Amino acid sequence: MENQSKLLKKEYTNWLRRKKKADGQPYSEGTVMQYVSALSTSPAKLSTIKLETTNVFEIADASQYSSMREAMKQAENFNLVNERAGNKAFQYSLDYYEEFLRGRESGLGSEVASSKLSENSIATEGASMGNAENKLLLDKNTILYGPPGTGKTYHTVLYAVSMIERKPVIAILQEAETDGYDQIKRRFEAYKANGQIAFTTFHQSYGYEEFIEGIKPKLVSDDNTDTVTGEIGYEIVPGVFKRFCDEAQKPIVQASNDYGIRKEPTIWKVSLWGSKENPVKRDCFNNNRIRIGWDSYGEIVNEETDYSQFGGRMIISRFINEMRSGDIVLVLYDEETIDAIGVVTGDYEWLEDVDTFKRSRDVKWLVKDIRENIMELNENTVMTQGSVYRLNRISLSDVLTILQRQKTGHVSSAIQSNNNNYVFIIDEINRGNISKIFGELITLIEPTKRIGMPEEIMLKLPYSQDLFGVPNNVYLLATMNSADRSIARLDTALRRRFSFAEMMPDPSTLASIVVNGELLNIAKMLEALNKRIEVLYDREHTIGHAYFFELYKEPTLEKLGHLFEHTIIPLLQEYFYDNYEKIRLVLSDNNKLDPEQFIARNKVIVNELFGILDEHDLEDHFTYKINGAAFSQIEAYRKIYDHNSLA
Repeated sequence: MENQSKLLKKEYTNWLRRKKKADGQPYSEGTVMQYVSALSTSPAKLSTIKLETTNVFEIADASQYSSMREAMKQAENFNLVNERAGNKAFQYSLDYYEEFLRGRESGLGSEVASSKLSENSIATEGASMGNAENKLLLDKNTILYGPPGTGKTYHTVLYAVSMIERKPVIAILQEAETDGYDQIKRRFEAYKANGQIAFTTFHQSYGYEEFIEGIKPKLVSDDNTDTVTGEIGYEIVPGVFKRFCDEAQKPIVQASNDYGIRKEPTIWKVSLWGSKENPVKRDCFNNNRIRIGWDSYGEIVNEETDYSQFGGRMIISRFINEMRSGDIVLVLYDEETIDAIGVVTGDYEWLEDVDTFKRSRDVKWLVKDIRENIMELNENTVMTQGSVYRLNRISLSDVLTILQRQKTGHVSSAIQSNNNNYVFIIDEINRGNISKIFGELITLIEPTKRIGMPEEIMLKLPYSQDLFGVPNNVYLLATMNSADRSIARLDTALRRRFSFAEMMPDPSTLASIVVNGELLNIAKMLEALNKRIEVLYDREHTIGHAYFFELYKEPTLEKLGHLFEHTIIPLLQEYFYDNYEKIRLVLSDNNKLDPEQFIARNKVIVNELFGILDEHDLEDHFTYKINGAAFSQIEAYRKIYDHNSLA
């Protein structure tokens, strides 16, 4: 048994080394070792469960292991053990080991099994789609992280399309390779235009008010007197993420429906000659219309109309100019209750054949003569006697719920629940103050706490007092520059709730170019630069391959020089805090002739500079300056990776 477990552990380790991440790159050796270590040591740390063995490598049968894996996930301290393993290494390694075992049993080679059963590094539970090997989709919350220039923005487009279309990332990556990135980008832009993708960038002054909701000033108007007072008031305004979540929950109105409901209907409250039962209301119910008064102003009202005696200017304007065909009206019964719901189907009309309340619009009644209390939906606010105004607190979802409760299920053919996926992209997530921005949302974004999930949580927002939760069809996709801030220093609460997909430099994506008739191996050059940076600094501050892509459009010495002078060297200056000796080592300037060195070094003899220094102990010093002439010499670049290169 011991020999078998050692063999399985070794085979699993090699399987992980061959396994490819979402971007097609293999896992780093450190990540492989982290996964193997987590699977080796973490089971013994689990409490409140009884396992037949804590050495999972003793289990070679996939079905037997699957039961054991589910038991381990039920441990009371599973999340704590998983967190301490780092980057959810225990959770992922548990899943990957089952994939490995099933690959062995299927007769597939380890490498093939890896690509068939788990095509990306952050796959979780699959959606119901096609074959088993295609069921692996992305986590609800994902951070793409890595050094600058490693294609995080590029992959954001691919990941977002993958999430919306419910396809594995590897399928979108392969599609981009075969059909081109541009057609994926076009779909991304179409989803964005449709409101399914939104984007924001975190920064140090970004806060809860911009992200969730805040209070902003506005000019006050008085609905009762129909005048703008000129005073400054304040209104609660939803932030970019709350608006996005609200949009993701909106029912979808079919483009052509039998009821005439438009895509984004406004919900109006309408009083038909006041409350309760009355002749005007009964006429409207019988003749499919709504009517309001102020007949003394005549059929046509304009800027010259004098409203000073009877008022009504804003109400008439709403009824005639702002209400649109396809909007929904709720008819007042009393201050808490409505007795009808209809869809506006016609423009403003003046009725000559009635004595009063001559202003009219055609309506298709969805339900009438009902009694539906909407106080709770209206946030415990009573409806006023004002004839026409927007019910901003009541959504189309609320109206659909009322209609379904009134057994008008046929309306569901026109208004359907929103099952589309939505992706909210956060650029530079590590640059923001996470506690300040997310507030209580940090709990709500957990997949198990989403709306509709078994552990659903809805919280009252501090300003509006609205109940708010994160819909299950919303994905959070973020990017993080690991050179800007280490993941180890990232907010712990955020780390627990996000999966991480590493994006590292990939020299294999680069090919040699011919510059001025000379062959230059860009892949070897980048590889040499990054190996030196890892030794002198760390792997988080390496240089991304994407910086060099423009060279293939314009393979000239001028373009190459511009890249090094204005991007690569400034980046190294930032990394090494102007330690020019280390920068020279990265650029291999210590192996070049003086004219080929990007950073020229000049020794300063302090006695020559200062003269007699009896009372001062100064050592000879070096000064550095960027050698502009080197940028136009091909050997300056070739000797970065080939010390023995000859001109």
